[in-house]
Amino acid sequence: MIEARSITKRFGRTTAVDGISFCHERGAIALWGSNGAGKTTLIRCLLGILRCGGSARICGIDVRRRGRLARALVGYVPQELAFHDDARLGRAIAFFASLRRVSHEDAARALALVSLNGHETKRVRDLSGGMKQRLALAIAMLGDPPVIVLDEPTSNLDSEGRHEVVHTLRSLKQQGKTILFASHRPDEIISLADRVLVLERGRIVRDTTPIGLWPHERAVKTIRLHLVGTPEPEAARILLREGFAVHCNGSGLCVAVPRDRKASPISVLARHEIEVRDLEVLEEVDTSEASS
Repeated sequence: MIEARSITKRFGRTTAVDGISFCHERGAIALWGSNGAGKTTLIRCLLGILRCGGSARICGIDVRRRGRLARALVGYVPQELAFHDDARLGRAIAFFASLRRVSHEDAARALALVSLNGHETKRVRDLSGGMKQRLALAIAMLGDPPVIVLDEPTSNLDSEGRHEVVHTLRSLKQQGKTILFASHRPDEIISLADRVLVLERGRIVRDTTPIGLWPHERAVKTIRLHLVGTPEPEAARILLREGFAVHCNGSGLCVAVPRDRKASPISVLARHEIEVRDLEVLEEVDTSEASS
């Protein structure tokens, strides 16, 4: 369903995506990595939004040569959503349905798929964050595409909104959709992904599964480490090589670990003479519940 061959993208002297190749047939595949690892750039290259080296195919169709046809088979949800706040939900999806040349009946079915039917008269500005994200999913599902691509689908949502979106995506996956998504949240990876590509500096450094990142049935905690002196990307690379699921976002180094091993990444960094100034415990994910 999704095929990448030697995808490479440079911005000036910076290589954002460096020769990435992979194939994925069915189920959900996640892109995991720190900010700047190349997740969003790779997604845009796969969709033909950015010109790049190498080749990409969606359902066997070359994205560079037949981009419009390939993108017609994809429902895409970007990280930043843009809706007209004064529009009503029903009018908003009708507008996008007209752009994709699908019927009002198809638009109604897309709303039903994400459990938004009955909310057509609500204005977009009155929707919760989770409902807006589900509206974006409904728009992505117009025309019933076999592939769904999402970039950080719950990054700006609260706990309830994240639960709504993840539940909807799990339902779509069970209906046979192929899903590619970028995320830095362990709960989303565990709940949705069959396969995980770990990216670092624009390269795939690990092709694994959620249980490969968290090989246990204990709860996972996400901790944020604040370092002294050492740049976060350098410390992240060390932890990645040691098998930790880690990402950095400019305000600390976030590491997902079993709840009884919170000190383990600190010990690894200490062996490399990297000092941790402070530690925050952010959240806990029950892996058995998330994967059920």
